[in-house]
Amino acid sequence: MSDPLRLGIAGLGTVGVGVVRIIRQKAAQLEARTGRKIEISAVSARSQKDRGVPLDDYAWEDDPVKLATRDDVDVFVELMGGATGPAKDATEAALKAGKDVVTANKAMLAEHGQELALLAEGEDRVLRFEAAVAGGIPVIKALTEGLAGNDITRVMGVMNGSCNYILTRMENANLTYQEAFDEADGLGYLEADPELDVGGIDAAHKLALLAAISFGTQVKFDGVQLEGIGCVSIEDIHQAADMGYKIKLLGTAQMTGRGLVQSMTPCLVPATSPLGQLEGGTNMVVLEGDHVGQIVLRGAGAGEGPTASAVLSDIIDIARGLRLPTFGQPADTLKTAPSANSGTPAPYYLRMTLHDKPGALAKVATCLGDAGVSIHRMRQYDHLDDKAPVLIVTHTTSRDALDAALAKLPKTGVLASDPVALRIEEV
Repeated sequence: MSDPLRLGIAGLGTVGVGVVRIIRQKAAQLEARTGRKIEISAVSARSQKDRGVPLDDYAWEDDPVKLATRDDVDVFVELMGGATGPAKDATEAALKAGKDVVTANKAMLAEHGQELALLAEGEDRVLRFEAAVAGGIPVIKALTEGLAGNDITRVMGVMNGSCNYILTRMENANLTYQEAFDEADGLGYLEADPELDVGGIDAAHKLALLAAISFGTQVKFDGVQLEGIGCVSIEDIHQAADMGYKIKLLGTAQMTGRGLVQSMTPCLVPATSPLGQLEGGTNMVVLEGDHVGQIVLRGAGAGEGPTASAVLSDIIDIARGLRLPTFGQPADTLKTAPSANSGTPAPYYLRMTLHDKPGALAKVATCLGDAGVSIHRMRQYDHLDDKAPVLIVTHTTSRDALDAALAKLPKTGVLASDPVALRIEEV
């Protein structure tokens, strides 16, 4: 029997406690599946308050860097969060001290993934992060192992359960965005800084990591086109439903001839599609490969059990001796891909409010036509205080052409509010 695999766990929030609980409850099962014992040597957190699981068996370190470099730690498990600060300092210290690292920290990897991957591989260590993307869904393992023989053509998904909860509640309970936001916040579904959720930042971190693995590129979080769900109104929800669509905060990534397209924006998807049927806080990732076709992965995207399960999957791989490069291939072979603003052309949903005066619609149509954007459907609603709400669905067009048209609209003098433009994804 091999020597035990000894863990140092930094961060005892929801996920950290979940990891401790699984290891304590399933010690015999984990040993049977890996061929060695998995033990916790030491833990670290901001305070020693009661967390509902016994911690007296483990050494305590106030400083996570000291925890990361202890002689009795083989794997440093980083569950503190934060792109910089103690999480990054302790991760670097662990790798330099010859420890493997398992983390759930999407922000740290999205912003510093390349340098950390180079450090890990330079020290002949592994840096694993299944829990950083989509909770309990094993999407990192799917890309780096199960689909490694494919060229990935597109990655797409709903990767923030809080946003999906808000949009689902808006539709099912006929709530305004603010009402659904307040409900989610009251239930504890939102981060301390809600903009990380509703602004799409959390989901964009995840998308950047998936894109790096999928296309063999260096992580480029600042290349993600980002728009949160605050622009989505209950009227948009209703109008999308009338046309057979649902609105989702949808991440898409694909490599084009002009560069890497990464976007995390509200989109319309067919109501009958797997993404359209996704309810509540569930996540879904869609992977498309040249040989395998389309793969759909669906499951719990957050929470103690699902995320702790993902952490354990990485620990188990290390215990079994599986050692892979951080992003599926050596970090020094990852390409630097230029960012591109638009991928495959698609139809778009446009909502705008016009001043009620003669020729207003004609001026809008002219701006669209001059940019090469043709109108598929148009609907005008009852006037409100000399304002005319208008809904337009375009034929398939490029985002560049649409942006050119939208840039000209303010100069017409007919807009009573900023237009909302949402991509329609046929999936």
